[in-house]
Amino acid sequence: MSGKNDQEKLASLASKSYKEQAVWFLNAFWNDFASKEAENSWTWVHKHEELDPKKKEGNELDEFLGHRFLESIGTTMTVQELRNYIRSIGVDKVKYIPICHFLLARFKADVHKLVTASQGDNQAEIEKAQSLLESAQAAFQKADESSRAATKAEAELKAALAELKAQEDAFNNKTNELKAKSESGSVVQQNKAKAELASHLASDPLPLNRAKLNTEAATKKAEKARAAADLAIDDATNKLKQAEDYLKEVQSRGGSAAGTMWWINRELSEMKKYMPEKKGGVKK
Repeated sequence: MSGKNDQEKLASLASKSYKEQAVWFLNAFWNDFASKEAENSWTWVHKHEELDPKKKEGNELDEFLGHRFLESIGTTMTVQELRNYIRSIGVDKVKYIPICHFLLARFKADVHKLVTASQGDNQAEIEKAQSLLESAQAAFQKADESSRAATKAEAELKAALAELKAQEDAFNNKTNELKAKSESGSVVQQNKAKAELASHLASDPLPLNRAKLNTEAATKKAEKARAAADLAIDDATNKLKQAEDYLKEVQSRGGSAAGTMWWINRELSEMKKYMPEKKGGVKK
């Protein structure tokens, strides 16, 4: 971490995203206590991203949002107590609250150990695991977009089928009405109804034909969209498995950066909530 002293290094860490700050913290204290707090850290990061208008691009909360965060996790620590603790470890500027400050105060962790902690002796493997994760995430984004397109196409097909049925019902009702008239009343009335029935049956009703054409087009569109969605889901599933397999391989060899590896694995697990269960997904 860049900086001439612990405070400058901590400021550098605090400028990183919520996720990056939390992962750094997990790596620094994994064997001390952080392995047991990894899931909490995951939750806290996502709560920060939810509260911060900058979302994932953010790195610190103001006093109001910091209070909302502390309130949301049911902690007895106040914003002022958090700031007082941060001041006690040598930080002067405490107007905003980066998540690394919160984590330091929450666990009374050692600042020097945090800012000087190694982030892994297997950087090439970490970078490849991260790259595979990002590839899987991009594939899932595409699969989500394809699934939404398929859902929209199926809704259009449903509407087209409903319109076709309405037009067919209208045509059939008119046919039945004229048949009934052709079989009752005076001879003149029956002959008139028979003529109208013949004309009706020989007609080429535009609304009905349009509904048939729209249904045919909607059917083809829905089939194409569903096929594309299935391919996209298969691709995302395969990329997820590749990332999982590689991560297991790296973890089996040991090495540092356990927090980073845990986080990547947690992100992969989260993606399974958006996969069909028949493809290996899990319930949300």
